[in-house]
Amino acid sequence: MVKITFIGAGSTVFAKSVLSDIMLAPALRECHIALYDIDEQRLKDSEIMLNAVNVNCNDSKATIIAYNDRKEALRSADFVINAIQVGGYHPSTVIDFEIPKKYGLRQTIGDTLGIGGIFRSLRTIPVMDSIAKDMEEVCPNALFINYTNPMSVLTGYMLRYTNINTVGICHSVQACADEILKGVGMPTENVVYKIAGINHMAWLLEISSNGKDLYPEIRRKACEIKEQHKDMVRHEIMKRFGYYITESSEHLSEYLPYFIKPQYPELIEKFNIPLDEYPRRCENQIKRWETLRDELVANPTLTHKRTAEYASYIVEAIATDIPFKIGGNVLNNGLITNLPSEACVEVPCLVDATGINPCHIGKLPEQLAALNRTNINPQLLTIEAAVTLKKEHIYHAAMLDPHTSAELPIDSIIAMCNDLIEAHGNYLPKYI
Repeated sequence: MVKITFIGAGSTVFAKSVLSDIMLAPALRECHIALYDIDEQRLKDSEIMLNAVNVNCNDSKATIIAYNDRKEALRSADFVINAIQVGGYHPSTVIDFEIPKKYGLRQTIGDTLGIGGIFRSLRTIPVMDSIAKDMEEVCPNALFINYTNPMSVLTGYMLRYTNINTVGICHSVQACADEILKGVGMPTENVVYKIAGINHMAWLLEISSNGKDLYPEIRRKACEIKEQHKDMVRHEIMKRFGYYITESSEHLSEYLPYFIKPQYPELIEKFNIPLDEYPRRCENQIKRWETLRDELVANPTLTHKRTAEYASYIVEAIATDIPFKIGGNVLNNGLITNLPSEACVEVPCLVDATGINPCHIGKLPEQLAALNRTNINPQLLTIEAAVTLKKEHIYHAAMLDPHTSAELPIDSIIAMCNDLIEAHGNYLPKYI
């Protein structure tokens, strides 16, 4: 029997999606699902919800157990799915947004790069490290499937500084080709594409249909769009750098120095950038969890249709040795030759009984690699800060972050970092 442990199971909606997918996979319908979360109420909510899906999914006979002891939840696991959010919306995400705002630094999502991404990494890495130590003791051969952001930093840390077999997976690769085609009014059928780069900044390198290169028409149609839309930052980067990117415009706008600029407030409206978007999403998600709890009490009948999330397909491919292709986050090690070897990159990977097998990409177009490197620099320095516990590397990461460094002078960056370190308190280790 395959055992899948879900850490951060209090992410009820996401846990329902990923684990219900697993229960619908024919080869996994008798699996053992172990749930763990530090929030006992949310953990119970997820257990009730998943058991309701289990009853109503055709032929699903999964065993679902919620654990209060993380190590017992992990014991003998074959796969561990990670979806934790250390510090939650309150206090940590609020701190990540409100303190930078006092310095004039605005963000949209703050979970991947930028000052929010740096501090989310710093409070999450110690917890990830403790999970890895538990896994080394009770399930050393399990595959760790990381969904938690910042994806590149956390997955890179696990691959470089623990003995745990790890892959990071995201939602953006699956949707990328469809999003640009729908955005310019082109059909999405029979499309073949190639995507590589880093998480949230991977590039649609090739896209074709029935052997025809679609990029010339995509670029032409994108330039013809005059009305405002939700994808304007990505279209602008495609116009200037030549290629479409995987992650949404609200994310991308804060990975670059070009768009969120207090001295040019008109850019926010011009490129339709939703400042403070992530706090709004968190508040709506909290309300949704409360609504779901009430709905489940009133009607315990839940159904599910398998989604495009990679987790169930990874588990299924390894369990059955039927290959499946994903976009995975792995250690570079020369896969993309003009990015640092120690960087975490997002590349096509073939999954089968042998595990995660990443594909060699070679050299990216130099302008794309150059833009990736501007994001890799603070990622690697954030890991350096976490490993050495030297405060200077936090400053280095922040000073080299494209958006932060474009908006603030050095003294303000250092003062802001100090304020954030103090505000996060015990969620961070003590830095030298």
